[in-house]
Amino acid sequence: MASLNGKPDVIFEEDDLPYEEEIIRNPYSVKCWMRYIEFKQNCTMSILNMIYERALKELPGSYKLWYNYLRERRKQVKGKCIMEPAYEEINNCHERALVFMHKMPRIWLDYCQFLVSQCKITRSRRTFDRALRALPVTQHPRIWPLYLRFARNLPLPETAIRVYRRYLKLSPENAEEYIDYLRSCGKLDEAAVRLAAVVNDESFVSKEGKSNYQLWHELCDLISQNPDKVNSLNVGAIIRGGLTRFTDQLGKLWCSLADYYIRSGHFEKARDVYEEAILTVVTVRDFTQVFDSYAQFEESMIAAKMETTSELGKDEEEDIDLELRLARFEQLIARRPLLLNSVLLRQNPHNVHEWHKRVKLYEGKPRQIINTYTEAVQTVDPMKATGKPSSLWVSFAKFYEENEQLDDARTIFEKATKVNYKQVDDLAGVWCEYGEMELRHENYEQALRILRKATAIPSKKAEYFDVSEPVQNRVYKSLKVWSMLADLEESMGTFQSTKAVYDRIIDLRIATPQIIINYAMFLEEHNYFEESFKAYERGIALFRWPNVYDIWNTYLTKFIDRYGGKKLERARDLFEQALDGCPAKFAKTIYLLYAKLEEEFGLARHAMAVYERATQAVDNTERHHMFNIYIKRAAEIYGVTYTRAIYQKAIEVLPDEHSRDMCLRFADMESKLGEIDRGRAIYSYCSQICDPRMTATFWQTWKEFEIRHGNEDTIREMLRIKRSVQATYNTQVNFMSSQMMKATTNATISDLAPGQLGLDDMKLLEQQAQQLAAEAEQDKPKLKEKILFVRSDTSRSELAELAKQANPDEIDIDDEDGDDEDQGPEELPRSTKCCYCEVKSSRSNMVQPRRGRPHICPRLQHSLLSSKLSLNCCWERHEMRFHGQAGAHKPKIPMRNAKHQLEWCKACQY
Repeated sequence: MASLNGKPDVIFEEDDLPYEEEIIRNPYSVKCWMRYIEFKQNCTMSILNMIYERALKELPGSYKLWYNYLRERRKQVKGKCIMEPAYEEINNCHERALVFMHKMPRIWLDYCQFLVSQCKITRSRRTFDRALRALPVTQHPRIWPLYLRFARNLPLPETAIRVYRRYLKLSPENAEEYIDYLRSCGKLDEAAVRLAAVVNDESFVSKEGKSNYQLWHELCDLISQNPDKVNSLNVGAIIRGGLTRFTDQLGKLWCSLADYYIRSGHFEKARDVYEEAILTVVTVRDFTQVFDSYAQFEESMIAAKMETTSELGKDEEEDIDLELRLARFEQLIARRPLLLNSVLLRQNPHNVHEWHKRVKLYEGKPRQIINTYTEAVQTVDPMKATGKPSSLWVSFAKFYEENEQLDDARTIFEKATKVNYKQVDDLAGVWCEYGEMELRHENYEQALRILRKATAIPSKKAEYFDVSEPVQNRVYKSLKVWSMLADLEESMGTFQSTKAVYDRIIDLRIATPQIIINYAMFLEEHNYFEESFKAYERGIALFRWPNVYDIWNTYLTKFIDRYGGKKLERARDLFEQALDGCPAKFAKTIYLLYAKLEEEFGLARHAMAVYERATQAVDNTERHHMFNIYIKRAAEIYGVTYTRAIYQKAIEVLPDEHSRDMCLRFADMESKLGEIDRGRAIYSYCSQICDPRMTATFWQTWKEFEIRHGNEDTIREMLRIKRSVQATYNTQVNFMSSQMMKATTNATISDLAPGQLGLDDMKLLEQQAQQLAAEAEQDKPKLKEKILFVRSDTSRSELAELAKQANPDEIDIDDEDGDDEDQGPEELPRSTKCCYCEVKSSRSNMVQPRRGRPHICPRLQHSLLSSKLSLNCCWERHEMRFHGQAGAHKPKIPMRNAKHQLEWCKACQY
């Protein structure tokens, strides 16, 4: 135990001595004190506090010592009652620390939090204020969040309001937080004032991401829904200011203003606001919002009035008031279409269609209709109009006409003809309607004068599409007016006047092919045939292909009908002129007319030449049809045999699908003529463009042909060709497939042929193609009836084997029939076809051996004799086998066929 001044006040343990000695040597070292404190952490609170006090006495400016000491003292009272004296001792310690640590925000924060936890409101508030005064401004953001949280939790809103006002001077961007607090505590007037200030501040940026319009809308809702609590603001002026700023959201703002007056009890002012709104909004959405709110307001007023009347009893004045409200509501509903139309016209006052709809809404009200038409023609600018502004003038005039006021209608039309429209067609439509009105009232001369006035040449000529000139100077070139004038002249004028009108149209170069045809028909009706042909010629000179097609078609038809074969050379010249430069799309009709002319009035060979030219000149899509016509006409004129050359050319030039059809027809024709070989040759030629998998019909047709006219060899030849063609198409498909396969991975090849990854891709594809061909062959339908033909030679040997045989008469017994052909269809026992030469011979050239033996031609006999073979032996063996005798065997009799290969005699095989 050590003593100071003779009094025992400090008790040291033996383990403390090294630390005490170190402190004595370095009393101003924070590390030494901290090591000592750390060593004594597990001792009693009094000893630990004493060590802290000793350290702070030596080092009163150490933040580390003060911070750890205050934290340790706060831990010591944690969980104890706040009324204990220890709390006050710790508060005193904080005050002592702040004498030296008043610039340290952490000390202030811990002290303030400690005071708040003790519920010392006034002392906490003052301590927060002392902290704000002591710390620099840059450290204030660390204090304010705790201060504001403390203020919001206070039961007195006034304290928090004053704190927030001070806070907003430093951070005005956090005004939304203050406004939310004011609304939560019921201080709506202050909240409205602050929100209005925020809305008027253009530099304000919401931390919650709200736009200026959203803030304005919140303000409108706040002041309109709480008129009794917001007294510091002029609500009407604020909302009307928003109407000028936010023109795209007028509906909500108008509804907010009306809602303010409704909640304030000023119902007439609210009704005036609604009326003003529906007459000023410019969008359908805003109109719908305002109108629905207006209608709901009227319904609520009627419901409240009815409820009041039912409670107080019936009264005459109350009934009148209720009826007035009902009438007002019904009128509002009835006005809706008209009000909506007004909205659309405010959007675009130059919308002609909406003006017409407005007139229909006033149906049955002549005065309003006239006022609407007058307003429309004065408002609509023809240069900006949507739709035809001339239709307004025409409808206005027709309205007067329907009410039998022709003078007023004429006045409207006269004014309409002086309007500077955007398009010439508008003015032309007005002139035509003007004339139509006169025609409806049988003023034919007046109608003619009107149209002649419209088509009169102005003093200053202008081109039709010259927009720099007014339409009145260009309407004389309007085909619409000229067409109506021509119709009137045909109906009520003279021949000369009508002809002059048509000539004038052609001279102005505004005629259409239909005008030319009408002019020519008019001349033809009056028996001016040559004049009509001249009109056609003038039209042909005006137009090019394809517009001139209708003129040529009509001209040629009329010319042939008129003259027939009298002026054949002239007609031919016309046709040649028409065909010169004629597009392939329109050539077919003219060529057919030309050919018909030659057939009826000219020469047949000329007609055939025309058909020949037509097959080359027409469009590719019509060439097949043209060949059909050519073949049909040639067969009728020259006979069927003349069509062979046509068929051949058609097969050459037509695409495959049409060429295939021509081949079938050609072969059918040859078979009907008995030319079987020709037909077979055609089938053979066509087979090269017929994939058996795609054109099964062709191969079935050929097969039926061979069944009717061929034999077993021709059938085999057909099947051989079929296999060859199919292999050709398979090769093409496999080639393309192999190119695609090379771009894929090896896994794809292994999937096609597992276990054969070493094979070439082409081989794999060929194997797959063979499998598909075998499956297709199995899927083919089998004939129910067998084809009965003479069996051809199937067993073959080599000529070298014959030379090695020592005894040509030696008989080799071989009972095994290895030929696959023995499984074929049944054979006839006799035939006139020789197995040696495989050509048909007449029975006169055949040698008849004994009865029951096959026919042998002289060439076969010579071959047998030169080989020194016994013919009788062959036939004897044949007879033995034929009669089923035991020991029958097949002799070796070599023979040479047309292919110079050794084959066995068919008779001996059996």
